[in-house]
Amino acid sequence: MSSEPAFVAPSRFDDPGRALAQVRAIYEAGISHLRDALHRFVAGEEVGSKVRACYPFVRVHTDTVARADSRLSYGFVSGPGTYETTLTRPDLFANYYLEQFRLLLKNHHVSLEIGTGTQPIPVHFSFAEGDHVEGSLSAERRQLMRDVFDLPDLGAMDDGIANGTHEPRRGEAHPLSLFTAPRVDYSLHRLRHYTGTAPEHFQNFVLFTNYQFYIDEFVRLGHETMASSAHAQDYVAFVEPGNVVTRRAGMPPLPGDEHGAAPPRLPQMPAYHLVRPDNAGITMVNIGVGPANAKTITDHIAVLRPHAWIMLGHCAGLRNTQQLGDYVLAHGYVREDHVLDEELPLWVPIPPLAEVQVAIESAVAEITQLKGYELKRLMRTGTVASTDNRNWELLPSRNVPTTPERRFSQSRAIALDMESATIAANGFRFRVPYGTLLCVSDKPLHGEIKLPGMANHFYRERVDQHLRIGIRAVELLRQQGTEQLHSRKLRSFAEVAFQ
Repeated sequence: MSSEPAFVAPSRFDDPGRALAQVRAIYEAGISHLRDALHRFVAGEEVGSKVRACYPFVRVHTDTVARADSRLSYGFVSGPGTYETTLTRPDLFANYYLEQFRLLLKNHHVSLEIGTGTQPIPVHFSFAEGDHVEGSLSAERRQLMRDVFDLPDLGAMDDGIANGTHEPRRGEAHPLSLFTAPRVDYSLHRLRHYTGTAPEHFQNFVLFTNYQFYIDEFVRLGHETMASSAHAQDYVAFVEPGNVVTRRAGMPPLPGDEHGAAPPRLPQMPAYHLVRPDNAGITMVNIGVGPANAKTITDHIAVLRPHAWIMLGHCAGLRNTQQLGDYVLAHGYVREDHVLDEELPLWVPIPPLAEVQVAIESAVAEITQLKGYELKRLMRTGTVASTDNRNWELLPSRNVPTTPERRFSQSRAIALDMESATIAANGFRFRVPYGTLLCVSDKPLHGEIKLPGMANHFYRERVDQHLRIGIRAVELLRQQGTEQLHSRKLRSFAEVAFQ
């Protein structure tokens, strides 16, 4: 016997708020159905041979070529046809969905269709925050669970839409969004695991780093900001791994804050959040070392549709004119990281985005109090190479067709690290504005390797300034507005409508 919530036939909506309300009603009915059945199943009750609930969907049909404002980078479909996507977590994505619905209605003057789709919700994605039920099941009961409930289907979670490889079958609608609902839910599930914080806390501007020193400074800054009752950039809370929430002085705790608890050990890529009510605050993630980590975390954060992400980290300086502590603003990338070769071919250029570049350069000038020609003493703009070989210096240099040093020279690279090209390339791939500001921490080509004393001095002197530059760059991007930030450079020929 099959058990499903009431099917909701597609209805037409001309108001984004009413459309969202219908999405929310369908989703909550499905999730409640799954949770109730799961709790009864865990208690040992018979819940039927199959328990299923499906995601809501939104569909739009247009018979005319888009006449949207040519300055827009999203909010319209590319041509006549039917476009559709499944939706999840309307509680988390309410403002995002409202904006996408509003733009579609405005730009095409057609109704939105909302109804129950055919894509099942995997039971794992119905768990409430803090639910852990599988551990209380016997081995036989866990095996039976596979037959009763829908489990995550990796076939429904690939990135074919974002990669430009998705080909709709005959009669199938074109995609409205880069990500299907199961793909979004999968990443939300992984974000909890990797970062130790709930997706609800993530902000629309993200800083990545590959050093804990930056995190220590960000934590200090976060607590300092919360201790002040002043409206410092309108930040209202600081969130740490384990969902530990510190409210700004004078603000009472909110329901749910009491559930936060510091974990016994830090997660793999801990995240920290300076929260604003409009979600335009700053999230900072220590991604650790390596392009694989950089790809993993950006693969998942991308479903939150942030407005920008910026890499702040250390690099090897490749030019003899550079000094330890100098800054590098990347305007191009040599990709020898190999982690995105299948998704984004190497022949695809990763362009610099003017809005982000200008914001970072302005932030460096403002924080360092240097301008024009004097700024060139401290910061150099150029190509950054990323490699998946942390010990590239030890590669053989004789009797080989090419050496790393030769490739870096030919590419005009001025710095080398392991993560920057991956973060920029995934920003390009997922249509998330990106930027990179690195700090030269050693010069292996010139025999300048940090000694212990030098390293300590360097970290004390530069990390604070570097972080303040990154935060100031985010503030400048926030001030200029998201309409200018989202670049048409990141959009393809037949692009999805959702941001």
